[in-house]
Amino acid sequence: MAELTWLGHNAWSIVAGGHTLVVDPFLDDNPVAAARADEVHAEFILISHGHFDHIADAEKIARRTGALVISTYEICQWLSAKGVAQTHGMNIGGSYRFAFGRLKMTAAQHTSMLPDGSYGGTAAGFLLYLPEGNVYLACDTGLFYDMKLIGEEGIALAALPIGDNFTMGPEDALRAVKLINPIRVVPIHRNTWPLIAQDASAWAERVRAETQAEPVVIEPGQKILL
Repeated sequence: MAELTWLGHNAWSIVAGGHTLVVDPFLDDNPVAAARADEVHAEFILISHGHFDHIADAEKIARRTGALVISTYEICQWLSAKGVAQTHGMNIGGSYRFAFGRLKMTAAQHTSMLPDGSYGGTAAGFLLYLPEGNVYLACDTGLFYDMKLIGEEGIALAALPIGDNFTMGPEDALRAVKLINPIRVVPIHRNTWPLIAQDASAWAERVRAETQAEPVVIEPGQKILL
């Protein structure tokens, strides 16, 4: 059984294959985070892009836990220069089998500049191939038609941003569900700040009425089991 705990924004703690992954750790400065950076366990840290609200606590967690950081080549180089011991650089379309399972780095329509202004490569999403079912973490992205190709992989659970302004809003996220056709979908990257406040329950009602997917609305700290 795989377990996914939403920590708020785009941060996740995922237990898969007996290993613990942390995704986009933005915790200590996150007003809705369900945990602090010094409270999370990590063997792997996945970073989708370089913006502060996705990478803020990656270095401190990696130093404390010795976790392997998986991200774009550019972000891995940036963290290595800061003294992070273990990194694994990837790029869009590439996949690799880790101890927890196979991971593919997917496209995302977004920018990626690191907090100090350095170039972070291109933004990405993640597709986790797990025995319990494939999980698509869209991360920060706008709508793009190739989501249909991602959906052809067979998605048990998709995590899609609905906050608008910086990512897809509710309308485009609904269109994304229709392209991906996941079994279940969870709305994220919402309600961290007033600028990205959304009514997730109202969105879920539309998903239920207009698609075959089962919407799962959770709050920071709550879990989804596969």
